Amino acid sequence: MLLEPTYTIDQLFIRCKAGERKAQELLYKQFAGKMLGVCMRYATDRMEAEDILQNGFIKVFQKLTDYRGEGAFEGWVRRIMVHTSIEYYRKHHKMMQVVDMEEAGNEPSVNPIASSNLDAKVLLGFIQQLSPGYRMVFNLYALEGYSHKEISGIMGISEGASKSQLSRARTILKEQIAKMEGKSYGYAG
Repeated sequence: MLLEPTYTIDQLFIRCKAGERKAQELLYKQFAGKMLGVCMRYATDRMEAEDILQNGFIKVFQKLTDYRGEGAFEGWVRRIMVHTSIEYYRKHHKMMQVVDMEEAGNEPSVNPIASSNLDAKVLLGFIQQLSPGYRMVFNLYALEGYSHKEISGIMGISEGASKSQLSRARTILKEQIAKMEGKSYGYAG
């Protein structure tokens, strides 16, 4: 069996910019697993995540000349995957649920024991079950670190709607965790 040569990310980047297909394949293999994880957080299922991943890598290869070497290359690829996920959301999920701030304001706290026993795959499943709007806001805020102001610009919603959707997403996730743990915390849904 012939072993593939190993290259640094910088070497792969240069070779990909030159249009070398083998380098593109190696770069894809280098990042596909991690980036699929990013896409899974935004997708409703694995097939959707794989579609987003493929579209994201097409953009990565098309935009290689835009990468200026500022920051980690992996972070640059990750941002493209997040933005590709957002574009996919806009194209395929037209309806967005918006919750009134008064309704969202009564968030119960989660039992710390329940959250400490939570498996990452289970949590990902709960996140994927959120409505598209809630899922996007939750991911952008809680996992990607965007502010509500940035989210409002990205998604074309008000900051209040972003805060409301985050609050509702957290409440739904807490309820799912409580159900999984077989406990009732007296939620007044």
